[in-house]
Amino acid sequence: MTLEQAKEKLMDLQKTITAYNHALGLLFFDGATSAPRGTAANRGQTMSVLSQALYRLNTRPDTVELLAFLDENRSALNEREQRMVDLLRKEGRKMERIPAEEYMAFRRLSVEANAVWRTAKEQSDFALFAPYLQKRFDMSRKIAGYCAPDVDPYDFWLNDNEEGISRALCDDFFASVRSRIVPLLQAVQSRPQLDNAIIKGRFPVAPQAVLAHKLMDVLQLDPLHVGLATTEHPFTTSLGSHLDERISTHYYEEDYSYSMFSIIHEGGHALYNTGSDDSLAYTVLDGGVSMCVHESQSRFYENYLGRSRAFCEYLFPVLREIFPEHLKNGTAEAFYRAINRVEPTLIRTQADELTYCLHVLVRYELEKRAMAGELAVADMPDEWNRLYKEYLGIDVPNDRRGILQDSHWADGYLGYFPSYALGNAYGAQFLRKMKETVDVDGCLRRGDLRPINEWNRQHIWQYGCLYRPADLFRRATGESFDPTVYADYLEQKYTALYDL
Repeated sequence: MTLEQAKEKLMDLQKTITAYNHALGLLFFDGATSAPRGTAANRGQTMSVLSQALYRLNTRPDTVELLAFLDENRSALNEREQRMVDLLRKEGRKMERIPAEEYMAFRRLSVEANAVWRTAKEQSDFALFAPYLQKRFDMSRKIAGYCAPDVDPYDFWLNDNEEGISRALCDDFFASVRSRIVPLLQAVQSRPQLDNAIIKGRFPVAPQAVLAHKLMDVLQLDPLHVGLATTEHPFTTSLGSHLDERISTHYYEEDYSYSMFSIIHEGGHALYNTGSDDSLAYTVLDGGVSMCVHESQSRFYENYLGRSRAFCEYLFPVLREIFPEHLKNGTAEAFYRAINRVEPTLIRTQADELTYCLHVLVRYELEKRAMAGELAVADMPDEWNRLYKEYLGIDVPNDRRGILQDSHWADGYLGYFPSYALGNAYGAQFLRKMKETVDVDGCLRRGDLRPINEWNRQHIWQYGCLYRPADLFRRATGESFDPTVYADYLEQKYTALYDL
């Protein structure tokens, strides 16, 4: 086999892998959005068969030999080809270590657990979901043991979501941020509360849907490549390549801001995915490089842009046209203050910027201890409730609004939650760097996000998975990650808002 033939086989291999992932993604999206509840077992069977084919493709001898040959000749490969080989070998080695039947069961569990989670949430009954969550932790420990027997299982999954992070790093990060957030939160709570009546009331779904599509236009999400659906828990998924993205939202008639920020948040994910260079399509380099970088983009658009005073000045007249009766006497400043009101809440996705990391910290502590065998699954609801009282000062009334609110554990995303908090902090440094060359506030006041999107495309999106997360971060900002930038941002914003 010549080097050129091997390169052709490398590209063909990635196209085939992409096709399987495309089919699996479509089945997952269908199950989370419009599929009838009783179809989960059928869908799980199909996904199991496809996952088995993908497993065999990644581990069969000719694939292993091809990647070994290319690695031996890596000096003759360009930067992209070297990275492709590295990522494929990493995934292949991981699969090789997992018995095929256990890999299939692990993938099938996500479908089964998600269907049960939805029912358990509707009925606010954690006991229904508990056996599946127990399986999730048990199987995740086994998978980690196969793949990295000398590594702490939770560290394995943290690193699987964000190459280079660990429990020690997360412990230090949360301790650092909490030391700044808690005193600031206490100071804010000593001040008169901001009025949020402007976002409360009755807002039918139809005009909210109009707002959703307007926001997609403002974000510059291409309707030819980005679709919108409704679901219990909003999410984004990439289907096959950056050329096919799906986002979802959930409408609450009593508060239009929930769906509004869901669209902006998920839109940030979709912008990142669709921003990959077209030459990366159908390769393992296509799409976002890690969950922390991904969440840096979603939270960047949701908070640093979406909750800014400048964007409120643009958006409020649009909102008044969509909800004229309720907003006829409102102002952009009142809207800005309402959506930045600091008020500890039960629901993570409805949390303000200041308390958000505390929601993530609860989840991090629970899954860390459960993975270590220090916390029984049956005891997780009580511990969840205790931590919400300790960190946020609120009582949890039921499982639906407590431990069952997120779908992540059902879907198998252990070690994912810290990505939200770390991504928040990444975004502060991206914004600071962007402002050196882009008039961010001016763009937001005009509702013209093109210069903002272009900066992100040039410095982050276009590279897909070409660079490791830490390397990409340094290329974009010219510096290493520094969580104090995030804490400084929060202090500056909320000191001004609450006249501290």
